[in-house]
Amino acid sequence: MKIFITGASGHIGSAVTDELLAAGHGVIGLARSESSADALAARGADVVRGDLDDADLLRTQAAASDGVIHLAFKHEFMRSGDYLGAIDADLRAIKALTDGLKGSGKPFVGTSGSLGLAFSGVEGMATEQVVLDGGPRVDAENLVIGLASSGVRSSVIRLAPTVHSDLDHHGFVPTLIGFAREQGHSAYLGDGANRWPAVHTLDAARLYRLAVESAPAGSRLHGIAESGIAFREIAEAIGAGVGVSAISVEPGDAERYLGYLKDFAGFDNPVSSAETQELLGWRPQGAGLLEDIAAGHYFAVDAGAMG
Repeated sequence: MKIFITGASGHIGSAVTDELLAAGHGVIGLARSESSADALAARGADVVRGDLDDADLLRTQAAASDGVIHLAFKHEFMRSGDYLGAIDADLRAIKALTDGLKGSGKPFVGTSGSLGLAFSGVEGMATEQVVLDGGPRVDAENLVIGLASSGVRSSVIRLAPTVHSDLDHHGFVPTLIGFAREQGHSAYLGDGANRWPAVHTLDAARLYRLAVESAPAGSRLHGIAESGIAFREIAEAIGAGVGVSAISVEPGDAERYLGYLKDFAGFDNPVSSAETQELLGWRPQGAGLLEDIAAGHYFAVDAGAMG
């Protein structure tokens, strides 16, 4: 298949590109910049220059492909506080991409996040069967699932908030490392017993390939290898790597120590991927999150990035 990928040069997208090419598929990657285009071309992908705001381009490329994987998201909006702006842009992009696929039977793999389950009040171990009425990113998820009735083999991957590996230079783990360096402490909220799930980047990439190849229409999939790690343990691992202490902070101090993650860091988000593994034969094999943090590469990358 020839797969059109948005976000193809990013952390997860670059791994998905490599995974698809290694499996014999072709890749057409959307690139916003010349440097991204060059990186994709060096990997062996075809390149289309453009961005998520170019609806006509998205529609045309989707229609010309054998399937679409949508990974791009305006994370810079989220970091600046305009989370709803990023959400709206994502919805518009999905509508444009899928306009080019309706009635074709081609696959469309969208991306959501497991933290949305906790944000919406889901308690206990969340499974793929949890369906939410609406909310940030949930509306996009439901839109994609609904495409199954319009002749699209649609699926959504709910990714863990910590997709980790030595390819991860701008995700939540590097962000938390940056906050720890700036504040001199690695922080968690309250007792830090709330849990975050995790998945290795290469395991996530393999799941995207399996989804575009064979996920049934209307599938909700969980990109989760570890169902839940106490946030305190994550903070302690980061503190050990940075060389600072891990401390408990109260909600009133969360913004100082956790920045834009203040609204998410206290979520308890245990998530199962048992149904996904059974459905697609996906078996996560990568290192666990704490092992990956202890390996040291995050701190070398962070130090280099900070100059």
